[in-house]
Amino acid sequence: MINELIYVYCISDRQPELGKHPDFEGLRCILTRGIFTVVKMVPNSEFSEENLKKNLSDLGWLDTNAREHIRTISLLMEDYNVIPFNFGTIYNSQDSLEKFIRDYYDSLIEKFELIGGKEEWGIKIYYNRNVLIEQIDELSTEAADLENQIMASSPGKAFLLRRKKSELIENELNRLTKTYGQEYYNEIKQLSDATTLNNLLPKELTGREDTMILNAAFLIQRVKANDFNASIISLKKKCVNVGFDIEVTGPWPPFSFISIKEKL
Repeated sequence: MINELIYVYCISDRQPELGKHPDFEGLRCILTRGIFTVVKMVPNSEFSEENLKKNLSDLGWLDTNAREHIRTISLLMEDYNVIPFNFGTIYNSQDSLEKFIRDYYDSLIEKFELIGGKEEWGIKIYYNRNVLIEQIDELSTEAADLENQIMASSPGKAFLLRRKKSELIENELNRLTKTYGQEYYNEIKQLSDATTLNNLLPKELTGREDTMILNAAFLIQRVKANDFNASIISLKKKCVNVGFDIEVTGPWPPFSFISIKEKL
């Protein structure tokens, strides 16, 4: 089996010591204009354009190789500033890879300045509809007023007011989730150097019964990561009583803050 293709993990502004970790076996660096590209040679049988497309439909192969890709970059990120490449970035020759570095050199240097000493953290916020409804009279003045009217009304009028309150609750749920979601987002944003919003995921993908209202990535200075997590824990305790839950993942390589158009 001949390794003919170049698989790219990331680039660094300093030369990584690839001999210091067993997981770096088989990796090497290509130096271009002071930028070090961490790569390995891979076979056509797995990574040619046609074969890669086939393998991407094999969930077992995809999971194993994608995890290895992330793990390698994450290990390098512990000691170096790295710009990660997407999983499955392949070059046919060293010349084409070096041409990419030269073509995008100025932009890459700017990105190193952006992500230097920082890491990505993911934040997802969910809300539990039933818990929020239980708190609705405390959180909504209009809902509380209607409840007082219901308690003081005849059965017939109370029936009509309950229907009105049901409609009000739906509107108030939308308002409250937006209000609290924005409040929590703003509070977390103050702790970060940059942030980006991602698409909300349906319950079929999250595997949770509650509903996602925020899916965001935050760029955090590595030296402030402990303070960031402590603040999230504090915020999580504050919001759980009204039906919200915060899920934190990271640290990750700064994929969400780097946009590179790879050239095959």
